[in-house]
Amino acid sequence: MPKSSTISDWFRGKSVPGEANEKLFLRLVTVLGEQAARSGYVPRPTREWMALLTAARGGVNAGRGAPGVTGPGLPIGWSDPHDLEVHPAGEHRYAGGGIPLPAYVNRAHDVLLAEAVDAVRAGARRMVVLVGDSSTGKTRACWEALRPLAEDGWRVWHPYSPGRAEAALEGLHRVAPRTVVWLNETQHYLGGPDTGERIAAALHDVLNGPQFTSVLVLGTLWPDYAKNFTALPAPGRPDPQSRVRELLAGRLVDVPRTFDDVALREARRLADSDALLAGALTRASRDGRVTQDLAGAPALLQRYEQASPHARAVLEAAMDARRLGVGERLPRDFVTAAAVGYLGDDEYDRLADDWQDEAFAELAVEVHGKRAPLGPSAPRPAYEPPGAGSARPSAPPAVRIAEYLHQHGLTVRRDQCPPASFWHAAHQHLGRADDLLALADAAYIRVRHRWANALYARAAEAGSGVARIMVARALERSGDLAGAAALYAPDADRGDPYALLALAYLRETLDGPRGPDDLYMRAADAGNDTALVMMALRREAAGDPAGAEEYARRAAKAGRGRILTHLAREREKRCDRTGAEALAWRAADGGNVMPLATIAFVRHEAGDREGTDDLARRAVADGYAAAVTALADLLEKAGAPDDAAHFFWAAAEAGDQEAENRKYDYLEFMYDLAFTVRKKHREGDHDGAEALARRIVDPDVSLNALINLAGLREKAGDEEGAERCYGFAADQGDLLSLVDLSRLGERSGDSYGMSLVTARVADTRNRSLLFRSRLRGEEGWFGLWTPKDEDACGADLVARARERERDGRTDEAEELYRQVADAGEAVWMGLLTARWPSGLEPDGRPTPAAD
Repeated sequence: MPKSSTISDWFRGKSVPGEANEKLFLRLVTVLGEQAARSGYVPRPTREWMALLTAARGGVNAGRGAPGVTGPGLPIGWSDPHDLEVHPAGEHRYAGGGIPLPAYVNRAHDVLLAEAVDAVRAGARRMVVLVGDSSTGKTRACWEALRPLAEDGWRVWHPYSPGRAEAALEGLHRVAPRTVVWLNETQHYLGGPDTGERIAAALHDVLNGPQFTSVLVLGTLWPDYAKNFTALPAPGRPDPQSRVRELLAGRLVDVPRTFDDVALREARRLADSDALLAGALTRASRDGRVTQDLAGAPALLQRYEQASPHARAVLEAAMDARRLGVGERLPRDFVTAAAVGYLGDDEYDRLADDWQDEAFAELAVEVHGKRAPLGPSAPRPAYEPPGAGSARPSAPPAVRIAEYLHQHGLTVRRDQCPPASFWHAAHQHLGRADDLLALADAAYIRVRHRWANALYARAAEAGSGVARIMVARALERSGDLAGAAALYAPDADRGDPYALLALAYLRETLDGPRGPDDLYMRAADAGNDTALVMMALRREAAGDPAGAEEYARRAAKAGRGRILTHLAREREKRCDRTGAEALAWRAADGGNVMPLATIAFVRHEAGDREGTDDLARRAVADGYAAAVTALADLLEKAGAPDDAAHFFWAAAEAGDQEAENRKYDYLEFMYDLAFTVRKKHREGDHDGAEALARRIVDPDVSLNALINLAGLREKAGDEEGAERCYGFAADQGDLLSLVDLSRLGERSGDSYGMSLVTARVADTRNRSLLFRSRLRGEEGWFGLWTPKDEDACGADLVARARERERDGRTDEAEELYRQVADAGEAVWMGLLTARWPSGLEPDGRPTPAAD
């Protein structure tokens, strides 16, 4: 407790309260304000007093920051969890208007958060990003983690205004010691194509720079965002988020969707004294979705389903905008203009003059004290230091859709293409480059080419370099190569690696293969891993193996290790065994054994078993048993189980753990099944072989026997017997046998049977199935699939469309292909663009070809 003279000095302006006395000072001004209010005085809010106190300290953060520098943020003790976007729960409010939080149940991720808090208290810097579905308790967990820091005078900073990304970029370099950087909904900071990488770099500096200490960065992500941020790019594609991926590596912590038994027991204990938690447990204890119930998801869903036609149209326009990539603050004029196309003719005719106001008022009503389905979103004021420049222009009125309804829209509207009013409204009312670029991409993959081109042009005008590249590509497709080169050139001159690569591709067309070497080299030096791969290939073709290897090693360090495997394979195929082996051994020394395994496999396929065995022996002798395991895996996929088993055994004997785990399965398969089942097959006892395979007790061994026997039957020309064995294997749960059944059905012309099998594949919802089928070498419609297709859900539609085409039912096929386009799966772009070169209109009509 400070002396009375100290308090007197505060109010006379002789001194300023330090952090240790903040709470006392704010209590004093609150009590005095309440007394003054009896005489008509309007008290200042606590936040204004806090801002005045910070300013009065003369720009020194309690003596801990650099003189003249105040770190962003407010003391944790005076922060409201709901202002930090913790979901409110329940209908009850405190007398002062605040919303209580239910009792908190600690789970596994809270332990990791607590460890990070302990580390930063000791001066370290840490970043933790919680990953989980909507309303699973991510933000509340972060809030509970930082609360103990309040007693030590820590601050929390939530970059938010004028926009999250802009605020973060402007303030991260000013973060003071003992600050929690609050990045809730982290995708808004790291997801922007023009800002995400810069923010990732700034966060890297905060976490590693010598000028920062005692900083905790907390964030939250949905699983889909985390997957996209951490995914490696496909070979030959740009890598626009390498810094983001590196930043998040090792810093993601999963939050489960539901409470497990341990958490439920703890919740029941706490519920004895917490009415909110007790009520949630009565509704959610069976499925464990306690946090979702507290967040009010069911009531929000009910409001959506029971909304008036014009309110539902507004809500669905907002759903589509968010699911297609527009930021969380949606301009009201945009949503209003877009909603018109979501109304039927009768509904449109009955609209009142003030229908927009009615719709927004209906959707702004809160659900049980929680966020409204679609409520107003006021821009936060920008707190700029004196002399920071001219004031920012005011943002137009905006609305924000509830997060649960946003996620619900991702599911229920996944296969819908927005109407023309939506795209027109976006073109007219959206101004942020990121929003325009996201919608241009969404239109592009839905083959709505006219709107895609228009939105790319608007995004380019708004400053998006990515959009300029897309506009240039459109010029390329139209044959205007000179115009495309002119668009690429400014970004290439500034050293943009993607523009350099695109210009290199274009120059190769215009000037011949020798022309773009300098551009490829500049792109490679700027860190473009695709350019590194291209330079490796070009150096190899030019007869410079050393140069090729140098670029390939750099590409491998950037995550493109397959180029080393490719070079080794090509050298082996052109009989340069010395060069192939030299490269492969050097790659193995660097931790990449695939080139070694690949050249051994090439020798095996060429019939050089002695050369294969010799290379495998040398790999084991040099400590690279993992290369032998990789060779066995390649042989297994190539349909050589006997040889695969041999090498699995050899690698296991050499101490490779993966091979050790797999060899016994192969021994059972080889000695138990191959000997007996194949013997019966060779002797002509097909029924006996089949019966034996089906009698094996071990389900895994039984499956192997049935699949192997089916392959033998097929090779012998007994397709009926093969189909029966594949059917038995499918009944036991082998999904790939469904692929074999469909292939046999297509070969025999049994389109009806093929459609039934396709339906079974779709029912499994195993989207990787069709990609994995390539391991068995299938052709036909499964051959359309590539590794990046495994998450697509349009395979069944495409299969059905092709079946209709074969039957001459072209109108039905056309409608199915249109549904594939509406769903917006990029994997089908080539197929759909070939079908509709000029694209589609929003309502699905083919766009007329340009004159």
